[in-house]
Amino acid sequence: MTQLSRREFFAKTSMGAAVAGFALAGGATLRADPLGIPIGSQTYPVRARIAQGEFVAVLKGMYEAGIRQIELCSPGGYADFKSLADGKQTKTIIEDNGLKCASCHFGYAEFRDSLPKTLDWARAVGLTQMGTASLPQNMGTQASPIIVMSGGVTSEESIKQAAELYGRIGAATKAAGIQLFLHNEGFENSRTNDGRLTYPILLSALDPDLVKMQFQMSSMRTIGNPISYFNLYPGRFISAHVHGVDLEGPAPAGRGPQMPVKPDPNAPTGRGGRGAAPPGPPAVAIGDDSVNWPAVFAAAKIGGLKNFYIEQEQANGGWEAMVKGAAYLKTLT
Repeated sequence: MTQLSRREFFAKTSMGAAVAGFALAGGATLRADPLGIPIGSQTYPVRARIAQGEFVAVLKGMYEAGIRQIELCSPGGYADFKSLADGKQTKTIIEDNGLKCASCHFGYAEFRDSLPKTLDWARAVGLTQMGTASLPQNMGTQASPIIVMSGGVTSEESIKQAAELYGRIGAATKAAGIQLFLHNEGFENSRTNDGRLTYPILLSALDPDLVKMQFQMSSMRTIGNPISYFNLYPGRFISAHVHGVDLEGPAPAGRGPQMPVKPDPNAPTGRGGRGAAPPGPPAVAIGDDSVNWPAVFAAAKIGGLKNFYIEQEQANGGWEAMVKGAAYLKTLT
């Protein structure tokens, strides 16, 4: 495949392939977990409840919904999870409620500045996978910056530099018996200064043994069809965040760096300085969307998927969408 066709494959044909691969959620179903993997859930959407001391109640509710494994966020990188600072106690609480935890998100600074302490907590919880939501624009420090993206734009050289730096962390976690992964949000979903998608370049630059990938399903509208990635990069994807995705509606706003919009002086005050955020559209459950999930999971087997986690972040019915999505996923094989 030529460089041009490979570059444009994702940008121009991925969503075309999605029409065939995703158009209708359906097909033959059997009552089993997809790929034989227990259904998981990310805990970030319920961070406020965890911060309020409802961790046990959250776990009980997830178990009742059919969830059997969770993915945490670290107490060192996420303030809402600071009550989970005792790793051994956290593991006991999780297992006492019938669940397992093999994976966790950490702030990149935890890897850069306090990796030994971070690994100690990970081992106490019993993690086998650890990663970060997105690589920061500055992978260095304020005193010694290493800028890999500016204004939402990066370069091939910066991508390779970012991959090399993150790979060093992967070598350290591998030595500790834990697999490092990289989720995709801002940096990973960006484009280069000559218009190419960052994600395929990053996949080529990362050491596949030291760093696996965790695919954010909502990003298929930004970086392309996950089925294509799973088939083109077999064994590279250790996990995924899954949620209802409406491929036929307007694309949601990105969660990466935003444009420097001038503040509206007439907007009501609220968190964020630009007025209170509206509740947003109702959460769409897996199975109620336009994604052909059996096709996605079939390709995910090629991609190397070991875990997947429902992540219905929307405040407007997110928990109910998680419960409904878990019930749908139980019908897949």
